Amino acid sequence: MDTEEFFLPRSRAANERLHALVPGGAHTYAKGDDQYPENLAPVISHGRGAHVWDVDGNRYIEYGSGLRSVSLGHAHPRVNEAVRRELDRGTNFVRPSMMELEAAERFLATVPTAEMVKFTKNGSDATTAAVRLARAVTGRPRVAICGDHPFFSVDDWFIGTTPMSAGIPTATTELTVAFPYGDLAATEELLTRYQDEIACLILEPAGHTEPPPGYLTGLRELADRHGCVLIFDEMITGFRWSEAGAQGLYGVVPDLSTFGKALGNGFAVSALAGRRELMERGGLRHSGDRVFLLSTTHGAETHSLAAAMAVQATYAEEGITARLHALGERLAAGVREAAAGMGVADHVLVRGRASNLVFATLDENGRPSQQYRTLFLRRLLAGGVLAPSFVVSSALDDADIDQTVDVVAQACAVYRKALDAADPKPWLGGRPVKPVFRRLA
Repeated sequence: MDTEEFFLPRSRAANERLHALVPGGAHTYAKGDDQYPENLAPVISHGRGAHVWDVDGNRYIEYGSGLRSVSLGHAHPRVNEAVRRELDRGTNFVRPSMMELEAAERFLATVPTAEMVKFTKNGSDATTAAVRLARAVTGRPRVAICGDHPFFSVDDWFIGTTPMSAGIPTATTELTVAFPYGDLAATEELLTRYQDEIACLILEPAGHTEPPPGYLTGLRELADRHGCVLIFDEMITGFRWSEAGAQGLYGVVPDLSTFGKALGNGFAVSALAGRRELMERGGLRHSGDRVFLLSTTHGAETHSLAAAMAVQATYAEEGITARLHALGERLAAGVREAAAGMGVADHVLVRGRASNLVFATLDENGRPSQQYRTLFLRRLLAGGVLAPSFVVSSALDDADIDQTVDVVAQACAVYRKALDAADPKPWLGGRPVKPVFRRLA
């Protein structure tokens, strides 16, 4: 379908209604219509497998499903069956259910580097609990975050460090400091500068590049030497790197780690896991000060825990992580070939681990460009590809990948025209897409 003929009238009307009722028009900033070309932000009706349909009746091949959470595809039969079974048995009780025990046993078998686990509903609660616990056990006030990773929590200790820091006291923000990924010397300098003040180092153990050799082991040694807690945020790396996350793949054991996203295949469940000595400080079997670790009304809803158990079983029995990597490798190779064929290989780049691919859009000077991203997204949407990233789900098949590559090639042809003109504006169709973290709306 030609972009000029591609309209989404029902989606556009629904977006207007959303903005009138919901701040930002979505419940997650990364899902906002400012992340998409003007008037081309589809509102979803339903999804199945690797495909979603918008309220205008268009079908898309979807990538980055549920912000990376739906790694098995939408409405996965095995997950849905487990959920339905629990719905008929009740979802929330005044005391723990057997499902809480079984889910904990299953999780700790999947992630054997952890000794205890506590479930909650979202990643921010888990990472904030990890930070609070680290501060409690060390008696130190400062948090050291990896400054190269984009998101850790909606809570003040992190959001105060972003351009969207309105409403957060400076005194809170000043307690968070940053270290660069892959640079042990700079991290040691930070730990020395704030000697005996830093409670924890928190980072995604891997991202768009592999950890430098010895880096994670070196961080483990630094944390031990300086007496701080090492926290791995495995929201993304969990299951996509290995069933036991990056810690399982690289063999470096953090003190605490947080899992979510793929854990529930779209159902709301996340986890804080770690060493018994630390985790028990949030329990009842110790003599120290109590830590209010995690306590949520809906943290142990039976259907979400059942979904998590079904996800883990599916990954283990069907080799899902290997499939994600194989699909990603096929997609990355196809996109790179398409970009090269259209003469834009230096401008449309695919980065990251095969199971967690993103793309970069560079201008005629080789700089990241929101305008060229807008052009690229417009052509993808018109071709039936909904792709804020190229993060795959296991529900994709070879035909989906091939169709995506064909659409990317068409997008790259337009990209080449814009580069030759040194001006993408004629192909934008309106304002460019915007970064999530910005000071002004």
